[in-house]
Amino acid sequence: MTDEIRLAFAHPSERAEASASTHFDRISLSDYTVEVEIGAFQLERGTLQRVKFNIVVEVAPLTGPIDDDVDRILSYDRVTEAIGIELEAERINLLETLAARVAERILLEPQAERVFVRIEKLDRGPFALGVEIVRSRDGVSNAGQTHQEAPHPRVVYLSNDAIASDNLKGWIDDLAARDAPLIICVGTGDAPSPQTGHAMTQRRIDLLAIEQNAWMLAVRDLRCKVVETRTELDWAMKNGQICVWAPSKIVLDAVDGPSVGPQDGAALANWFAQEMQAKALFVIGADAPDTPLPVQAMPVDRSRLP
Repeated sequence: MTDEIRLAFAHPSERAEASASTHFDRISLSDYTVEVEIGAFQLERGTLQRVKFNIVVEVAPLTGPIDDDVDRILSYDRVTEAIGIELEAERINLLETLAARVAERILLEPQAERVFVRIEKLDRGPFALGVEIVRSRDGVSNAGQTHQEAPHPRVVYLSNDAIASDNLKGWIDDLAARDAPLIICVGTGDAPSPQTGHAMTQRRIDLLAIEQNAWMLAVRDLRCKVVETRTELDWAMKNGQICVWAPSKIVLDAVDGPSVGPQDGAALANWFAQEMQAKALFVIGADAPDTPLPVQAMPVDRSRLP
């Protein structure tokens, strides 16, 4: 029991060695510290904090001479790249989520057999808060495979006049029949939002006002499903579901968030379309934003899309 307690707080390299049932070589990354915005609590939003990584990767022993050839081994750079890719993908709330994603990405490397990941927050008090996980190639279904790429959607922004138009169903019919999944964006409703006088809380209120408007659109056409997460969006696009984007989670969790505010609905839709690598952006009832995407705009009084 004493040894088990000692190992519970030991470095991942020692734990890896003690728990190995077969012979593997090991490479390790120790005390790799980055500053990142992470955490589920409100006080952790908008603030960078230090996060420390300790990682051990067990790899199958090389056969034949190494010949001092870096291409034959699992490079340390691949481990730090896995951390960087997951931190840049989106803002993450939980260390458990980050640890699992880093481990799974490392196990995509053909040499990797098992990985120990310990992540600690260093700035939440006079102590370290952390999580440690172990993942093996056998336990990761996508190890050695590439992630399936999500389709490139058509994103359409509807003004409030467009949402109220008798042409709404026809526009959705037309766009849904085209050669890409359809995601609809809306702006805030016509009713004025409460004003707080505080930038952070006002941003949240305005994003929620967009989501209220999204639900109003969903009532007008029951084919439209309000969706808020990237995972749900990817699933919906692959399964032919028409989505209405509820922006709060993706906007607030974005590593490189939009420079425009929620009150500029068309510009926010343009940012989202670029994040989704959209095939095209349609704007109905508003001016087209400046965008590198193929964009088409039309007034509400036209019944047929270009």
